[in-house]
Amino acid sequence: MKYYFLADAHLGSLVIKDPEAHQQKLIDWLDMAKTDATEIFLLGDIFDFWFEFWKKVPTGYEPLLDKLTEITRSGIPVHFFTGNHDLWTFGFLEKRIGLIVHKKPITVTLAGKRFYLAHGDGLGDKDFAFRCLRTIFHSKTCQFLFRTLVPPKLGFKLGLAWSKSNRQKRAQTEVGYKGEEKESIVIFAKKHSATNPIDYYIMGHRHIVLNLLLANKSQLFIIGDFMEEFSYAVFDGETVNLLNFDEQ
Repeated sequence: MKYYFLADAHLGSLVIKDPEAHQQKLIDWLDMAKTDATEIFLLGDIFDFWFEFWKKVPTGYEPLLDKLTEITRSGIPVHFFTGNHDLWTFGFLEKRIGLIVHKKPITVTLAGKRFYLAHGDGLGDKDFAFRCLRTIFHSKTCQFLFRTLVPPKLGFKLGLAWSKSNRQKRAQTEVGYKGEEKESIVIFAKKHSATNPIDYYIMGHRHIVLNLLLANKSQLFIIGDFMEEFSYAVFDGETVNLLNFDEQ
């Protein structure tokens, strides 16, 4: 048995030079995973901007959606965790594609091991501006107004343009791994594991690759991304390994 974990592909991002090749690479990864996968977990920000309007969903992702439909119909469960870029799903991915959508972190037992799975945004993050923005994004009132008042074509353009601008700003200011005392996900996992029996924490969001053994022998994995690192994690029933798709 194998359980696959991938996060932060950011398909459709305006900073990606060849979006079709990028999407095909994720499809190739899914073709690889489906050969022996028990379950597949997509841990957020698979799309750089995903918003389901009343009668319109983002276009250009049909090859990926067809592949995901093929996999779910074959009987392999595919879990889709909403991230901070693709949280606006209102039923299409579940009903049409067959994905199991999670809008909150989950704790699950896989092959006898306890896993805490999440995208990672908002966990332990004390940044006031980010928390305010996250509250707005998750507001059902704001979602309803955006769905109702903004034309879909304009909405998609605005979402991708905002994401590009945000990424360019973060690239100028954000550093890599900040250390155990400053990484919000690490701080969260340490606190959470002190009172919860978790074997493995697996998350994305930060676009860094991290394998950290915590004080109580819980293990934290931040699994990089699938737009620059092309990294992912696999649990084979005994251990979790971080791998790189480019090296295969």
